[in-house]
Amino acid sequence: MDWIGRAGARAKGQRPQYFDDPAQDRMLSILMALVSEVSVLRERQDTIERLLDAKGTLNRADIETYAPDGHAAYERSVATKAYIARVMRAVQQDMEAMQADDAPVDEVIQRLSDM
Repeated sequence: MDWIGRAGARAKGQRPQYFDDPAQDRMLSILMALVSEVSVLRERQDTIERLLDAKGTLNRADIETYAPDGHAAYERSVATKAYIARVMRAVQQDMEAMQADDAPVDEVIQRLSDM
């Protein structure tokens, strides 16, 4: 499993800073890593369900070599977009509210920083 060797690897360059408090940036980074992991698990579960529907049985090699057909890829894409929309719903709503308020840029940045 090649990913095990890369699990502790560090990204090159400086980490982006979105908030005044570095702890908030770390929490955002942790949250987004977890969101990514859940997305991967959802796709893996979809793979298992599709293989079981098609074959009635499966093994690890079936899971690791599975490649979704066009229809399955489309369904996964729709499901992933819906998942991300749910995760980011509060941020999206705040952004829409700020745009509706026609708030000045400084106020928008402050609202995002207060999250």
